[in-house]
Amino acid sequence: MKRFCISLAASTSSLLSLVPLLVSGAANAGGFALNEMSSSSLGNAHAGGAAAAEDVGTVFYNPAGLARLPGRQFMVNGAAIRPSAEFSNRGSVSATGGPLAGGNGGDAGDWAFVPSLFYAMDINPRMRFGIGVQAPFGLKTEYDAGWVGRYQALKSELKTVNINPVLAYQVNEQVSLGAGISAQYIKVDLSRAIDFGTVCVGGLGAAACAPAGFLPQARDGAVTVEGNDWGYGFNLGALFAPNESMRFGLAYRSKITHSLSGDARYSRPAGLPAPLAASPVFTDTGVSAGLTLPDSFSMSAYADLNRKWAAMADATWMHWSRFKELRIHFNNGAPDSVTPEQWRNTWRVSLGVNYRHNDTWKLRGGIAFDQTPVPNGFRTPRVPDANRRWLAVGAQFKPSRHGSWDFGFAHLFVHDASINKAEPPVGGTLIGDYNNDVNILSVQYNRLF
Repeated sequence: MKRFCISLAASTSSLLSLVPLLVSGAANAGGFALNEMSSSSLGNAHAGGAAAAEDVGTVFYNPAGLARLPGRQFMVNGAAIRPSAEFSNRGSVSATGGPLAGGNGGDAGDWAFVPSLFYAMDINPRMRFGIGVQAPFGLKTEYDAGWVGRYQALKSELKTVNINPVLAYQVNEQVSLGAGISAQYIKVDLSRAIDFGTVCVGGLGAAACAPAGFLPQARDGAVTVEGNDWGYGFNLGALFAPNESMRFGLAYRSKITHSLSGDARYSRPAGLPAPLAASPVFTDTGVSAGLTLPDSFSMSAYADLNRKWAAMADATWMHWSRFKELRIHFNNGAPDSVTPEQWRNTWRVSLGVNYRHNDTWKLRGGIAFDQTPVPNGFRTPRVPDANRRWLAVGAQFKPSRHGSWDFGFAHLFVHDASINKAEPPVGGTLIGDYNNDVNILSVQYNRLF
């Protein structure tokens, strides 16, 4: 037991020292969920995620799968994700009824690197310990400063780090169970422009504002809101193997509720009329907001059809309907910023196949359909999400019994998305269409000690 505790402490310390690297900035699943914890899973479009248990990435997908992986194992995975979100203006209107000025904002997506780390070891012949550090949620959209929708969004970034120790117990040859806890850090950074010209004219009148150049869309400022928090949850799993060639998996990840706190920083244009300059509404202040990240439930199947071919399937449900609104409270007395969201629950279904060429090479493929939680009437420029179809391929190179490399690539065909979003009282109405897609490239190294 003493040797186990020393090994466990050293392994955990090594993983946690890399936590600062695990920040994500790209959403690829519906909403702002991330699934890229394993290149092998990506190569199958995450089909069979809760049943395959091919590597220690199963800590995240189904902790019960650790019962199939004896010995000490380490895995490091890195995913490069490139979402693209290009807006086309279709007659956006300012708060005063005229057209909103500005360009289309460029491509709001950009490359993001999402790493994950896993370690597992035996406690006794029936019980195993594992730990993973992942980024299960992430988002980043960023537009050109003068774009037409600047009064609704400039930059939107959400980062998470999830520390997830688990235990797996082999009940018998057919049944394994697993459970774990999650400590999750979240950081959110949101910014938008403020039309101080419209604020001035609406509050003081054109006669007081025009001499100083404060006219609608002529004198912009900005606000940046940042907040962070730690939250806690758990995950459960079960794996059933009626025979050597077939497995079924069930996995549940709980919701995690965050109470974020941070600050709001304002950039005000020079020459702001005295009544507005003296207003506490546009002064730097503390902020707070609540955000509940969804629970999820997965059902997966895996079957070896023969010594060369294997097939797998998955259906995952996410409880996104918890996200009713984004409400930010300002300590300086300004009204709460409230964005209605009204997200809906989603399903993601996938199918995959593996072809074992020989003991060194394995080839993978998969397809998936992933629903968006965003209703058409509530789409925002911060998350211009839509339904998506996945096409994925991958390969495993195993030069020795103790080490292997996995590679995965997926292209996500994202449906075109329309937007008609009003931002009262001075943000105007953003009207247009989004053309989106996502590319993901992932590399993974596995080591058995």
